[in-house]
Amino acid sequence: MPDSDALQVGLGRRGYPIHIGRGLIRRRELLAPHIEGRQVLVVTSETVAPHYLEALVDALSPTRPEQVVLKDGEEQKTLDTFRHVVDRLLEAGFSRDCVLIALGGGVVGDIAGFVAGCYQRGVSLIQVPTTLLAQVDSSVGGKTGVNHPLGKNMIGVFHQPVCVIADMDTLATLPLAEHRAGLAEVVKYALIVDLPFFAWLEEHAGALLAREAETLAHAVRRCCEIKAEIVARDERESGTRALLNLGHTFGHAIEAGLGYGRWRHGEAVAAGICAAADLSRRMGRITTAECDRIRALFERLGLPTGIPQEVSPAAMLELMARDKKVERGRLRLILLRSLGAADISTDFDPEALRSTLRECRA
Repeated sequence: MPDSDALQVGLGRRGYPIHIGRGLIRRRELLAPHIEGRQVLVVTSETVAPHYLEALVDALSPTRPEQVVLKDGEEQKTLDTFRHVVDRLLEAGFSRDCVLIALGGGVVGDIAGFVAGCYQRGVSLIQVPTTLLAQVDSSVGGKTGVNHPLGKNMIGVFHQPVCVIADMDTLATLPLAEHRAGLAEVVKYALIVDLPFFAWLEEHAGALLAREAETLAHAVRRCCEIKAEIVARDERESGTRALLNLGHTFGHAIEAGLGYGRWRHGEAVAAGICAAADLSRRMGRITTAECDRIRALFERLGLPTGIPQEVSPAAMLELMARDKKVERGRLRLILLRSLGAADISTDFDPEALRSTLRECRA
């Protein structure tokens, strides 16, 4: 695998590179163009800091960054945590030309990105994702924000980073459950636009679970290629970018219904994709065999395929009705037309949805 393999997110003057490779956290030349002569705040977490914070700080030398180390978990993705990071910037006298570096998974990236988007009406952000889910999804595209007890990611802004540095070596220290959760998002990309990639995932499921370096690097790169292309076409999710939410309306309801942190985001997305596939089958969009293939792949990857019993169908419907994708009172769902093709639907059968929520139980 090459040391670095950069992609470009094509947003004109606001475009940025995604560096994918090994040992990238230690490469000052990737960071220097964005930090020279500027105040730097590194936002990281208690789990990630012992592994990678020192290496990143060394790469930033002679810059001496301020540091904020957050507690771990989705339950930390709140306005209180947002305020804590903003307080640190103000106490240290950070000016408008400062840089925030998000070193961690999706929670760290979302919080640091939200702060960067709001502090003095917007400052620079570098994403250094250290989980598979963050590398293939949340670090790219500029979505940032925090949760509310009534809904996930309901408070936030679009704020693009100036670069993304996906160091594949960081995946070696990722707990297996977190690694599996990231693979749910990988499957999502294949299902929405790339049938050959889905077949490749079926063939290489064992190697992906074993974290075989070349296999994992291919998966990360393909997901980033797909997301970069979609974001370049639809930065603020007015159209095709919504396809990236396959399974997420169901998944977000699961997370909120259980209480944030009970299930990992990727686990909820896996169950949500299976529910979306089941509804697509009930509406005659995909075959039973195609639905079974999706469920079988998630089972091989060790991911949930059903909605937890603790969240009733009525609770799921209520939580889904609060989703950001509700437009003019109508719930929009991402449904499959086939493996490798999805679209946005508002004309699904409500009774079919209720049947899915009743029968797709863990």
